[in-house]
Amino acid sequence: MEVKTDIQSAIVSIKSKLPEGVSLVAVSKTKPAELIQAAYNAGQKEFGENYVQELLEKQAQLPEDIKWHFIGHLQSNKVKHIAPFVYLIHGVDSLSLLKEINKQGQKLNKIINCLLQVHIAEEESKFGFDIDEINTFFFSKSAINYPFVKVVGLMGMATNTDNLKQIEKEFKLLSQLFEALKPANNLTVLSMGMSSDYQLAINCGSNLIRIGSAIFGNRVYQK
Repeated sequence: MEVKTDIQSAIVSIKSKLPEGVSLVAVSKTKPAELIQAAYNAGQKEFGENYVQELLEKQAQLPEDIKWHFIGHLQSNKVKHIAPFVYLIHGVDSLSLLKEINKQGQKLNKIINCLLQVHIAEEESKFGFDIDEINTFFFSKSAINYPFVKVVGLMGMATNTDNLKQIEKEFKLLSQLFEALKPANNLTVLSMGMSSDYQLAINCGSNLIRIGSAIFGNRVYQK
């Protein structure tokens, strides 16, 4: 199928241009399992989903060694469904969500990897901690309250704008925060950048990019 060939070509092309140390998460939300399998067959092993029910259905159908990233806004009452297998939860945007993730990790006797989402965009609709809250979390050593959670880094989404200077400013702000906190807190992951801005994000220090439409084409949403 031509679509599958296009997906495989896109995976190979994007990966060939990534600097050493930068990882790719293929954002597969709304895409059927067969297209994810095509990307997997091209060597892609990390996929990102936004909706819990969709993730559960795909996880049951696809290879067991896929590393599933949950990249959407996660409701606390849905954590229990993905906790057994999720590789990394990106958008941890509140202490109450962190508490629930810790609770589910304790039930499973499993440490769950997470990224704290930092609100760097001008849009109020974006989720996340503000910078003062992030600094307080780390400097107060709050992580000891969540022994079944491992905060491995930070993530952020820039303002939805064509103004590249503004996007760059927001990415640099998050990168500077990450670099300041990294040594004392063993942070390893800075997740910034999507299909439209991932090259800029990499230039600003991102080492984990989330790409959907540049791999799978535009999303098709159910009416």
